[in-house]
Amino acid sequence: MAGRTSRTSAGVAKKTAAEAAITNPVLLSGGNPQIAKGYGDAPVQAYIAAMPGWKSDVGHRLDALITRTVPGVYKAVKWNSPLYGIEGQGWFLGVHCFAKYIKLAFFRGTSLSPIPPGESKQKEMRYFHIHEEDQLDEAQLAAWVEQASQLPGERM
Repeated sequence: MAGRTSRTSAGVAKKTAAEAAITNPVLLSGGNPQIAKGYGDAPVQAYIAAMPGWKSDVGHRLDALITRTVPGVYKAVKWNSPLYGIEGQGWFLGVHCFAKYIKLAFFRGTSLSPIPPGESKQKEMRYFHIHEEDQLDEAQLAAWVEQASQLPGERM
């Protein structure tokens, strides 16, 4: 039995390591939190809490705005990015941290009015970047979120 770990202690060790990853996530290049894939509000809140510096406050504001604008919005973290969608219809918005800004990815952005300013190599996607010194136009963001939520979602 020497050198062997019981199933119970191994399970506790795995749980403790998983909890440590959530409470002390690794920041990838550019400061993007590495959060395990998961569905629901909890992984999105873990991602937001791990966003470095000013980005966490903006992340909370964005999440509240999206939740308020689209009641019952479906949430997940995939590929180290929070996604927002309509259950059974796909994703309409993704969020990602970079060193100097937060990127909002509207998957059907070319169908929004006005079209978000950030161009993409993908035909329909448009981006909106938020920098630390920016004043958020929450009315415009809410309008984009509402419009995006009513379009066919992206399947991922």
